Amino acid sequence: MIRALVLDIEGTTSPTASVRGDLYGYTRSRLPGWLAENAEGAAASIIEATRVQAKRPDADVAEVADILIGWLNNDVKSEPLKLAQGIVCAEGFRSGAVFGEFFADVAPALRAWRHRGMELYVYSSGSVRNQKDWFEFARGGELLSLISGHFDLSTAGPKRERSSYRKIAGAIGIPGDQLLFLSDHPDELDAAVAAGWLAVGVSRPGEPNPPREPHEWISDFRDVELP
Repeated sequence: MIRALVLDIEGTTSPTASVRGDLYGYTRSRLPGWLAENAEGAAASIIEATRVQAKRPDADVAEVADILIGWLNNDVKSEPLKLAQGIVCAEGFRSGAVFGEFFADVAPALRAWRHRGMELYVYSSGSVRNQKDWFEFARGGELLSLISGHFDLSTAGPKRERSSYRKIAGAIGIPGDQLLFLSDHPDELDAAVAAGWLAVGVSRPGEPNPPREPHEWISDFRDVELP
């Protein structure tokens, strides 16, 4: 029996282009200025964590901005980057500069699953703050109220490690064999299955990650079969 679904965002609930275009683009434009304006305050811990991860202890604020943007451009899964992006993009969501974009089948499916009593969680490399804003400021109407909880790199760990999925199962108090993970990335599906979860791949037209055996794959949330 499936009691909860855990959802990836990029390529699964939302187009990769909307994340890497709109959201990343806003981050690139605002990040250097935000770091400079908040170097002695909210950005201080992010600057220091970036220096440590990049092994550049003497990097000034401008160099730190270049490092973070380089990581962003290369899709490096970095905690300081994701934290900075969450803070910077919060401004964009609230000003109407960016919105959460979702495939057309997602909102109806989320509402139907919640109506059936399913718990819904999100697990993304984007920060929890960014995830919440993505769902709250969704184009067409908020979806955040449908989500029971959020997990990211700092709260669960890397998405390609089975220990992360065990940690999530423990946090929400549901055994892995009662959790269904939906993702477009085969390596993430492998990790979830290795942790004892159920997993289904999501392969949508135009998205970059091709399906891979032995997983079951769907192209629309309406095709998810729940007992």
